[in-house]
Amino acid sequence: MPKARLVLSSFEAGQESLAPNARWRGFSDRVMGGVSDATFVRATVDGKDCIRLYGRVTRDSGGGFIQMALDLASRGGQFDASAYSGAEFLVHGNGEDYNCHVRTADCGWYDQSYRATFRAEPRWQRVRIPWTGFTPNDLTIPLNPGKIQRLALLGWMREFTADIALAEVALYP
Repeated sequence: MPKARLVLSSFEAGQESLAPNARWRGFSDRVMGGVSDATFVRATVDGKDCIRLYGRVTRDSGGGFIQMALDLASRGGQFDASAYSGAEFLVHGNGEDYNCHVRTADCGWYDQSYRATFRAEPRWQRVRIPWTGFTPNDLTIPLNPGKIQRLALLGWMREFTADIALAEVALYP
């Protein structure tokens, strides 16, 4: 077991740091015909530099999500997080529930992932989700943290206004 947290992405003091081969993307269900509105920007929220995802999540036209995703491996690759207990997010929200989805090399179809829900309060807070806290969706095997490809935070599958800021993503021992 490692002795320290591993920071995968941080926006401390306006300087973005990322794990090697990692990149952020923001998008919505419009990539598959939905009509949710998403804005994904760099921001400062309550004194912290961060990235912020906000917009209207709607189930209209078969949609229902907006998402900010941290790709940790190039296409077809994987990131080994098996030495850690789970993922930690420094977030600021609007008092709504959000989802964290993990995709691994075991996920083939777009809807396959491992999912957990958390509440993002209207203050900065650290949210820790252990690997064992993720439920497989459309998969029969448990999450293998040795095969991670993406960590994502989503406004998910209900009608609401999403507004979540993220200052840091880390793995914890």
